[in-house]
Amino acid sequence: MPKQGIHPDYREVLFVDLSNGFKFVTRSTVATRETGTTDDGRELPLYKLDTSSESHPFYTGTQKSVDNMGGRVERFRNRFGKTPIAK
Repeated sequence: MPKQGIHPDYREVLFVDLSNGFKFVTRSTVATRETGTTDDGRELPLYKLDTSSESHPFYTGTQKSVDNMGGRVERFRNRFGKTPIAK
C-alpha cells in the first residue's frame, strides 16, 4: 500500500516569461504563491520566469559567439594562456 503525504503536489502550473509575456502550461511540483489565468480562462498556480526558450538568445538565434567578440578571447589567451606550471 503506497504511503500518503510523502509525494509533492504534481499539478499543472502556468509559467510566464517576464521579459516578453510568453505563457505556457506544464505539469510541475514547483511551489507557488500566486495564481494566473491562461488564455483559455483556467486559473492555475503561477510561476514567473526571467527567461524562457522564447527569450533566451541561444534559442532565438541572437546569441553572439564569444570567439567573434572583437578578438577579446584571443587576446585573453595570448596574455594569460601561457601561465607557468607550479612545481
